[in-house]
Amino acid sequence: MSTAAVAQAPNASMSSASARISPSDRSATDEVQVRLISASSRVVPGQTVLLALEQRIAPHWHTYWRNPGDSGQPTSIEWKLPTGAQAGDILWPAPKRFDVGPITNYGYEDRALLLTEVRLPQDLTPGGSATLSAEATWLVCREACIPQQATLTLVLPVAARAMDSSEADTLARARAALPVAVPYPVSARIDGREMTLSWPAQAPGPVDIRQALFLPNDWGRIEHAAKPALTRAGNDWHLRMPVGEQPAQAGQPIEGLLLVDGRAWTVHPTVTGGAATSATSATAAGVDNLGLWTAMGLALVGGLILNLMPCVFPVLAIKALGFLHGEPREHRRQGLAYTAGVLVAFAALATALLALRAAGSGVGWGFQFQSPIFVLSLAWLMFVLGLSLAGVLEIGAGFAGMGNGLASRSGLSGSFFTGVLATVVATPCTAPFMGAAMAYALAQSPVPLFAVFLSLGLGLALPYLALAWWPALQRGLPRPGRWMEVLKQGLAFPMFAAAIWLVWVLAQQAGPAGVLLALAGMGMLALAAWLRRVSRRASAGWRWTGAGGAIAAMLATASLLPMAASDNLSTDVASPRNPGAMREGGDPAGAAQAEFEPYSPERLAALRAQGKPVFVNLTASWCITCLVNERVALSTADVRDAFAAKGVTYLKGDWTRQDPRITELLRRHQRSGVPLYLFYPAGIGSDAQVLPQLLTPGIVVSALQAGAT
Repeated sequence: MSTAAVAQAPNASMSSASARISPSDRSATDEVQVRLISASSRVVPGQTVLLALEQRIAPHWHTYWRNPGDSGQPTSIEWKLPTGAQAGDILWPAPKRFDVGPITNYGYEDRALLLTEVRLPQDLTPGGSATLSAEATWLVCREACIPQQATLTLVLPVAARAMDSSEADTLARARAALPVAVPYPVSARIDGREMTLSWPAQAPGPVDIRQALFLPNDWGRIEHAAKPALTRAGNDWHLRMPVGEQPAQAGQPIEGLLLVDGRAWTVHPTVTGGAATSATSATAAGVDNLGLWTAMGLALVGGLILNLMPCVFPVLAIKALGFLHGEPREHRRQGLAYTAGVLVAFAALATALLALRAAGSGVGWGFQFQSPIFVLSLAWLMFVLGLSLAGVLEIGAGFAGMGNGLASRSGLSGSFFTGVLATVVATPCTAPFMGAAMAYALAQSPVPLFAVFLSLGLGLALPYLALAWWPALQRGLPRPGRWMEVLKQGLAFPMFAAAIWLVWVLAQQAGPAGVLLALAGMGMLALAAWLRRVSRRASAGWRWTGAGGAIAAMLATASLLPMAASDNLSTDVASPRNPGAMREGGDPAGAAQAEFEPYSPERLAALRAQGKPVFVNLTASWCITCLVNERVALSTADVRDAFAAKGVTYLKGDWTRQDPRITELLRRHQRSGVPLYLFYPAGIGSDAQVLPQLLTPGIVVSALQAGAT
């Protein structure tokens, strides 16, 4: 997003095409002149040096505070310091509020001094020097916004005694002007969609207050564009304002600046009162009131529907062929073993989610598919299983771990691991009724969470369990014959399709190098299986040779797995790490969808502040339901025309790899995973309409016609 720039001589212009020259303490564009300033001209070992990034901003332009408001980007500084030196956070001066139509921003105009304290290491040698470099990035806006950056460097002599620089007084005055803690008690209370800050009228300061503002440090705590209401009741002042997209909750501190007639104080009261309800909280409240039994019922129905998903049905069909022969008693045991495998797998998923939640990770349904290692392993598993079903390879018991023993092996262990495999391949699918149930479960304590997950697993296992226990259902199956072998071989192709799809998912996560890893592993696995097959009936020496070669091929395959997790595999992948690649390179799903922009909270807030209608699609490459919806609904001409006719901005968030911004939006709408479709009708402050998880063109067009103006 940012335009690359390098440090240049004073008053030289910056551009991404500029050549590097000697390090400098200043740089300039037509809009902003920047300079790195030190309060000390000479330093001593262990000294804490006060530095400042000075921005001299052209008239009518502005840069941004730590919370930019409805749009914008705060200035950031990345330091390169001597070994052992430590830089503190930016000490932000009080910003100005900019109201541009319905958009409110917080930032600086004319001149800004952003202070930072840097503690030098003790092992500096007097007579030497300390090189301090700052890579500064900022956004400067007028009608248009321009991202800029520069690398600024100071070289300070190290001496036995420190010496102030000519800028020491300027930096001292800037430090003295920084907001300080408010000298009187301030409380914060939230009731519904309104937050109130209160403080005593007898507090130090003017008796009569003309204007007061609250600027939160964090985005989303309040509606920035709303004008706060200042009133006096008895001995207290009250400042009321509507809460924003991410309001603080009771028991949490809310930090920011309280501006009273231009004087800025820092405040951090702990919020009291009822639960905050932002524009998105109606959905959250509905899910919170769902109830355990209702959530379990929805999960059970969702699990039943999962059996019809293309990623699950082939696995179930393979195992159902076993009911065409054998004894009823054995069938019942197989059904129980399959059900046990499903429930154990769902219990393992619930345990993993609880552990990650306790560690502070934002996770949800299908979280394991965000790992390239998991996706690559599953692709290889589907490939080997497909080869076995097709009859191309005869994989014996010694190779069962590669997948044959998971679905085609007879006995109770085969049924158990088929249930595990069915659970694994079901997680990228989302059935109706699952969203609310999963969201309820992930917000609960361990016991309700396990109850909902096991209900979902029971729903997934019920069709096979019913076939196993009721022979009357089995009589509906056709008689045994050659068709069984043909069907078994035919079911290999859904496995190959699953492997192809997983390799495509890996391409979204790890780029072309990830595809190369997947194909190389498949080749080595096929070689291992072939060596095992041709050497099984050979002499003892050849059997050992074949087994050794197969083991070597499998070990070589396993050695590729860690490479899939490397962030260096691709730098141009359409993923949350590089959302611009998705915008420029096209839709990962390959569908001719309406023109979209990558989702970001800042972009959504800016569009809503302008009152524009917005459609948000949270998706992932591994989400089957998401891809189907994009093909059958969002890529149709009717939907594209409706977006254009109604002036709807289409934002798309890709959760293929973990993105905390998307996780936060899912959490606010009480969803545990994708897909999530939100439509914000035209109008400032309009609430989001949550669309169903299974879309049709009519559903989308009807929502747009009802809400867009």
